[in-house]
Amino acid sequence: MSTFPIADEQALINDLQSGSKQAFEIIFHRYKGLLYVHANKLLKDQEVARDIVQDIFLNLWKDRFSISINKNLSAYLFRSVRNRVINYHLKEGKSNEFVNEFSTKLLYYQNDTDHLLRTNMLNELIEKELQALPDRMRTVFNLSRKEGLSHKEIAEQLQISEQGVRSHIKNSLRILRFRLGSSYILLFFYYL
Repeated sequence: MSTFPIADEQALINDLQSGSKQAFEIIFHRYKGLLYVHANKLLKDQEVARDIVQDIFLNLWKDRFSISINKNLSAYLFRSVRNRVINYHLKEGKSNEFVNEFSTKLLYYQNDTDHLLRTNMLNELIEKELQALPDRMRTVFNLSRKEGLSHKEIAEQLQISEQGVRSHIKNSLRILRFRLGSSYILLFFYYL
């Protein structure tokens, strides 16, 4: 096997689209193993995986002048493998089993992403409302809820009475309840 210099992907794409055989060989040697492993992982069939990868490179060379690759050659090639695997399953009549497995994985990742997005939005909302509290009230609330200090420890640290600490926490919770509306209940889970 020849060794090829490491080349910039965009330069490889441009050279390939200009008909460079050397660019094609670099791409082939750089990606054939990775694509085969990916295809075999999805198919669990070495022979079909090998055929799919070979077909992808055959089409890459055949369509080199008209192919549209937007800067990310790796993503293009891996997407090609995924699409060929899906087509293979559809053609072989294994579509229901494959689609169910694929849908389950997709739903898991989508739900995980949605949960993360909602959590981040809630965190931002709570932090925004906390920043709007008066300085002393916010400091007392943060020492109590975020740092877990007792009323006595907060009173000593800020040199105020324990009753003052209780009053600041009570008032901050009242303000947050009003500002957060129905999201207020989530504040307790956020700071448990």
